[in-house]
Amino acid sequence: QVQLVESGGGLVQAGGSLRLSCAASGRTFSSYAMGWFRQAPGKEREIVARISWSSEITVYADSVKGRFTISRDNAKNTVYLQMNSLKPEDTAMYYCAAGKVFNQYDYWGQGTQVTVSS
Repeated sequence: QVQLVESGGGLVQAGGSLRLSCAASGRTFSSYAMGWFRQAPGKEREIVARISWSSEITVYADSVKGRFTISRDNAKNTVYLQMNSLKPEDTAMYYCAAGKVFNQYDYWGQGTQVTVSS
């Protein structure tokens, strides 16, 4: 079992930055691939970024490439999402997820709200 707790969301002006964190419980965090997802009101959930257990592989949605960076610190059981040059269309609830297989997620956090004002 893995429990995930996101933090770092908030209200920011367009062009600003936020860093989301996702703290994981359990001693096997380093064996999990991690992902950040988001869901805006009235829209389907979408993948934002993914990272392999070793950080060797990272994948981004086209909409965030060059602006967002996913990283992880296995010693701290934490995955991060650095978000720069934020746009109003980035407004959403952001969730982190963990899975044993890259791109298949078994555990989800409760989410953290990001709101970008224009």
